[in-house]
Order: sequence, then C-alpha cells, then structure tokens
Amino acid sequence: MNILGIDYGKNKIGLAWLQTGLDIILPFGLVQEKTRQLQLEKLAKIIKEEGIDKIVFGLPLTLEDMSENKNTERIKNFANDLYKLTKKEFQFADERLTTSEARSMEGDATLDEKSAMLILKTYLDTE
Repeated sequence: MNILGIDYGKNKIGLAWLQTGLDIILPFGLVQEKTRQLQLEKLAKIIKEEGIDKIVFGLPLTLEDMSENKNTERIKNFANDLYKLTKKEFQFADERLTTSEARSMEGDATLDEKSAMLILKTYLDTE
C-alpha cells in the first residue's frame, strides 16, 4: 500500500511517501501552488499518478490540552475536499512538535518534507 504523508501549510505543503512492507519513509516534494484549488488539483494528480492508496494528514492540536483549533478545522476541510476529488481514504496523525523535530533532522529534504516524514512515522507508530 502506498501512503502519502501531508504537512499542510497555506503556502507550502510538504509530502512524504511510504510503501507498507518496505516501511521506509521518503521525502516526496512540495506543493507550492498559489491557490487552495490549485493545491487540491496538484495533489489529486500526484495521488492518481503515483497510485497512492491512503493519505495521512498532520493534525495540529494545541500543545497544552490537545484541543482542536482554527488550523485543525482548516486542515480537516482541506482533507475532505481532497477526498471529494480522489475518493482516497485519509487519516490524521498528531503533528505536535514535528516542525521542531524536523529542524534537527539531517539530510537534503526541506523542512516541510521532513515534517511530513515525521507525520508518517507517528502514523506508523500508532498503527
């Protein structure tokens, strides 16, 4: 199964890829389209071309009490709209502290790709 990890941001969307069985998480690029609709269309194209079976979105819960916030709602809406285009199953993984952890990672991947990789790692750890 091919799983796409998404670190969703308004301006940049970091991607990571995982094929179950191999369990190696790889950086998979950035989506930097200017509008939300173009972002959705670009992701739908990637999902179709790469044979993605499942999508895991990072969910930014509040650090103090793990409550949802405005960003959480924005990401859930984006995930639902992507589902309408792709009909691909999606889940959410806690993304608290992924950016700070991503900053300490080595390698050539962008910060957003590293964050997406950590989102997939969190997903794998909880499965």
